[in-house]
Amino acid sequence: MKGTGVNMNYSTLQLVLFFGVVVLGTQLTRVLPFLVFPENKEIPKYIKYLADILPFTIIGMLVVYCLKDVSFIQPPHALPEAVSILVITLLHLWKKNTLLSIGGGALLYMLLVQYIFT
Repeated sequence: MKGTGVNMNYSTLQLVLFFGVVVLGTQLTRVLPFLVFPENKEIPKYIKYLADILPFTIIGMLVVYCLKDVSFIQPPHALPEAVSILVITLLHLWKKNTLLSIGGGALLYMLLVQYIFT
């Protein structure tokens, strides 16, 4: 990048090593659960508990992260966010489809901030 003082020219060996480590890390996270918890072995209770509770925890953290910089004082007074959250909630209660709810809410938010609340 020009003007930042960062050298963005990497050798072929550096790129191969970088992507090799990324691939290895990705594959390890995919295979490790099957090695640690084989099909014929009972899964520990705390792992089952984590599997039940973590998805909700992660969604909660994402909501907090997405709304942390929203201002109720400055225009548009959090209206795009509030409308999008309402639509996400209604879509999910209606269709019970997470992809539709999140995708529809994200699309609506983008339309609101690009065309309505500009």
